[in-house]
Amino acid sequence: MAKRVSDIDWAQAAADLDARGYADLGALLPDGAAAELIANYGSSPLYRSHIRMARHGFGQGEYKYFTHPLPGVIAELRRDLYPPLARIANTWNARLNADGRFPETHAAFLDECHAAGQMRPTPLILRYGPGDFNCLHQDVYGAHLFPLQVVFLLSQETDFDGGEFVMTEQRPRMQSRAEVVPLRSGHGYAFAVNDRPKQGVKGYYRVKHRHGVSEIRAGERYAMGIIFHDAA
Repeated sequence: MAKRVSDIDWAQAAADLDARGYADLGALLPDGAAAELIANYGSSPLYRSHIRMARHGFGQGEYKYFTHPLPGVIAELRRDLYPPLARIANTWNARLNADGRFPETHAAFLDECHAAGQMRPTPLILRYGPGDFNCLHQDVYGAHLFPLQVVFLLSQETDFDGGEFVMTEQRPRMQSRAEVVPLRSGHGYAFAVNDRPKQGVKGYYRVKHRHGVSEIRAGERYAMGIIFHDAA
């Protein structure tokens, strides 16, 4: 995993995140990893929580949060993707004159989360069937927030119809702009959790982001989210 992550064109990823709020990091999942994650969806010991979206008004469909110890591929993704993303996140904080900087390693960042009472792991797997969808939202979970996360489409693109990954951008005093992000199976897509800096005529300003999934018209769609902060 470290080699796959080091091979990413991080300069291009940073430029895409600056321009659009998301970036395709390329094919990161090892062969068979997506199929294994899907096959293990019913294995209760892997998860700490099972959420049915309709019960909470989040949409329709369901997702599960992984518990400790995280599956190896997820733990490696969290560990290895964090440092280059932290450098981008620190650049964003500097542009926005935000207090604080993120540490160099994910272990050090988790220490900060845990000291603040955010102890529960947040990587998750999501399953959608016909008629399911995910309302626009942000994955915040506590005061310690890492501003970037990574989504993976686990299903093949031919396994379902609909289910587009959607992001919205809200600029100050303007209407929201929506964009469909064309996910590819096994690729990692980094995107803004909450807000990002955008260059204006008088310097940088904040734009707010939300993300969701449009209605599944047919088939079944599995995805995985790598969130770097833990939950309270």
